[in-house]
Amino acid sequence: MYANRAKEIFDEEIRELEKLKNSIDDSFDEVIDALYHCQGKVVMMGIGKTGIIAHKMAASFASTGTPSIFVNAAEAVHGDLGMINANDIAILVSNSGSTNEILNIIDPLHRLGCKIVAMTGNMDSPLAKRADYALSIHVDEEACPLGVAPTTSTTATLLMGDALMVCLMEMRRFKAEDFALYHPGGALGRKLLGRVKNVMTTEVPRVQTNTIFRDIVREITDKHLGMTMVYDKKCCVGVITDGDVRRAILKYNDVQITATDIMTPSYKHIAKDALLSDALAIMDKHNITTLAVTETAETTDIIGIISIHHIIDFQS
Repeated sequence: MYANRAKEIFDEEIRELEKLKNSIDDSFDEVIDALYHCQGKVVMMGIGKTGIIAHKMAASFASTGTPSIFVNAAEAVHGDLGMINANDIAILVSNSGSTNEILNIIDPLHRLGCKIVAMTGNMDSPLAKRADYALSIHVDEEACPLGVAPTTSTTATLLMGDALMVCLMEMRRFKAEDFALYHPGGALGRKLLGRVKNVMTTEVPRVQTNTIFRDIVREITDKHLGMTMVYDKKCCVGVITDGDVRRAILKYNDVQITATDIMTPSYKHIAKDALLSDALAIMDKHNITTLAVTETAETTDIIGIISIHHIIDFQS
């Protein structure tokens, strides 16, 4: 009984969110542009349940590369406006757009020289008309059967905030290693702030320059890293990956080719004491999944291999 009712509530909110999605226009681009070029911080402001959503938005922005804080609108006129300066952008969240606590801070914010973004369900409201930018979070109906408890409207506000946050992340090219720096206490942060030496394998796949193709494939297969280093006696001179093997199969008819014929002469490496976030950044930049590991950044003797799977599987 209640499971079916829950599904109906989901459907009701999804229908309203679909309508909101279809109403997004160029005003969204204007807001994104303003936020991206903001020289200060983004100040999220709200009260009551929309204030809770605004608080979450501030936390999401701050953790993904956009400096942001939350200021309760009711507290702002009692001294908390001192947290805001002319380089900031304030996002005022109010479904009705006529909440007194919100309206009371518009003029002070303008006097501070702070730009205002309105997020409101009423684009004809005083808030929308007095803001520099306005985003509609309008929904026709709340999922609440009485139509009074904020349900769909708060979901719509949260989703609009997420859309802003994700677009800004993409514009800033915010990556997992950046996220880790802001989340050192979280699981991902612990992973990426670990050291290469904590996860690397010392079982380095290796073949010689004159190793034949069949034995190259065997070494790559046996070591389960999708690659092998290539040596000229004791000196490492290149790398062969799964991709090199596949390309060799298509290019050569002679199965007696050697490592010299298919290796890549250069290879990327990292010191054992480097952060995992640094390793991931190198992999991401060069579109590779493994790195040779050296004792220090200055030495060239390979002491291990680190793969992206080592990083993913690592538990601090």
